Amino acid sequence: MSHPPSTPLKAGAQVALGIGALGVVFGDIGTSPLYTIRECLASLPPSEHSVAVLGVLSLIVWSLIVVVSVKYTIFVLRADNRGEGGVFALLALGHFDRGVRSGLSMGTLVVLIGAAMLCGEAVITPAITVLGAVEGIKLVWPGVEYLVVPLSCVILLGLFLFQYRGTKFIGGIFGPVMLLWFIVLGALGLWRVIETPIVLRALNPMLGIDLVVSHPAQASVLLGAVVLAFTGVEALYADMGHFGRRAITTAWYAVVMPGLTLNYFGQGAYFLSGQGSVENPFLAIAPEGPIRYGLLALSVLAAIIASQALISGAYSLFRQAIQLGYFPRLTVQHTNPDQRGQIYLPLVNAALAIGSITTVLEFKSSSNLAAAYGIAVTGTMIVTTIALFFVMLRNWKWPVWRAVMFCGVFLIVDLIFFSANLHKFFDGGWLPLAIALGLLAIMVTWKRGKYEIFRRVYANEITEAELTGIASSKYITRVRGTGVFMAGNPSGTPLVLLHHVKANKVLHDTVVLLSILTEEVPFVAATDRLTVREIGEGVWRAIARYGYMESPDVSALIQSIRDSGVPLKPSEATYYFNREMIITGGDSKMWEWQKHFYAFLSRNARQARDYYQLPPMQIIEVGMPIQL
Repeated sequence: MSHPPSTPLKAGAQVALGIGALGVVFGDIGTSPLYTIRECLASLPPSEHSVAVLGVLSLIVWSLIVVVSVKYTIFVLRADNRGEGGVFALLALGHFDRGVRSGLSMGTLVVLIGAAMLCGEAVITPAITVLGAVEGIKLVWPGVEYLVVPLSCVILLGLFLFQYRGTKFIGGIFGPVMLLWFIVLGALGLWRVIETPIVLRALNPMLGIDLVVSHPAQASVLLGAVVLAFTGVEALYADMGHFGRRAITTAWYAVVMPGLTLNYFGQGAYFLSGQGSVENPFLAIAPEGPIRYGLLALSVLAAIIASQALISGAYSLFRQAIQLGYFPRLTVQHTNPDQRGQIYLPLVNAALAIGSITTVLEFKSSSNLAAAYGIAVTGTMIVTTIALFFVMLRNWKWPVWRAVMFCGVFLIVDLIFFSANLHKFFDGGWLPLAIALGLLAIMVTWKRGKYEIFRRVYANEITEAELTGIASSKYITRVRGTGVFMAGNPSGTPLVLLHHVKANKVLHDTVVLLSILTEEVPFVAATDRLTVREIGEGVWRAIARYGYMESPDVSALIQSIRDSGVPLKPSEATYYFNREMIITGGDSKMWEWQKHFYAFLSRNARQARDYYQLPPMQIIEVGMPIQL
């Protein structure tokens, strides 16, 4: 599928994209200064804080350089699928998935694990970000600690309740607010660095290494806390399709990286000056009074924006999984007619809301929640590195030695951080992994179930030649009108047509066999959307192709099919669907629990008639018992 060439953007448009990326892409990583320094120092003896802070800063800044500046902006962002990024882009570019006709490969399973862990992050990130910001009131107004949890829950509830409005209404303020946020971060940090310039010694990477080597007992906890500095790094890749690689990298190097680095160094300088407190070093570097109050208000707003960014990313992730056949159909609402990427999934939104608010009520503080954070983040990074290795080999055609050299370095870094977070498992790290495991069970079961059904239903299909013979048979009565039969396979004859003919002995004058295919590209050009050909005896085959970032609209397709020369009236067409009725106890290669689970998912998935946006009065469903 060819993609229409993109028109180069003017300088003003690039600036606007860069500012927009600040709000959506860098919201999560941009709010890490709220708690990262605090958690890193909390892992070390209090008597050593003023000395160890240089090593902590060295670890943070060099982690940002290696993980974000090198791995993601230089290498991972190059792995775009027609401009789109995200874990399912790696699935396509690495040639792991061979379609519904094949089962799950090991490569596909690894990528699905990464997608599931990313969803686990989506539950925890809004909770830790909002909690970390709201906890600032304890420094500004001592004695109101009891308000932190309820206020955080109210903010999260409001955030999720307004998701149905989409990001069009509030999206305009996201970028400018985050631009102000990074400017304030950098300005406050620069002020403290000028006061205590010795903090710049932390630019030496050996200080970080020495700190880890000299504190073997605390090294694991320390490195586990350093991970908090680059949480949300996957958003750079997942949201690439909205802004483009150039806008994201420009925003990172010009605004985000300088702002974050200066603020971290400013917090470190505050400790070196002897005034620092591990309670809330982020707010403490601001002067007391109106400026500190303003920073608190700005941090809460930034936390809300950061949460919004990850929530929107979760919607896109689930829509891609649905389109590629890894998740049951869900309701997808488009919130902006001008931006096809802005969508809202009610069920996903409700699940994220319940998960995030429950997490706040359970953990009660960002410090406790930090103990649950890191395993899923670093696990996703490992999956990205592994998938990137195969993209280098299969898509970029790199020699093996070069792919091994780069990905080997990235994998070592990822594994160090991942192993450093394993100690968090019993302190709450099990939570994102449990969420990921549940989602992985759904994706694997749905994919395997669909594969088994495809194998059983379409293995011995009636050919097109046999279909024309049936259509011309004297035993079949042709009636006026158009019958559109949804065909899962773009060849052969759909079972729903055969069941209809067998039961009713009639067939419409015009018969359309319509197949909806999802390509391994984000969007399909309008010129490549539809192919129509006549089989004979009034039977036509239409094949519509969509990208995994698109939602099919069959009503609009029927208009295009009529324009292609098929004699039909959209208002008089009748749409026929199979209605799967899953029966367990068969000889399929699925586990017995998977058969029952797939039957449950199939019963509760959104029906195809609704997913394809069809008028309900023109639909007929035919039951199809299938034993797995």
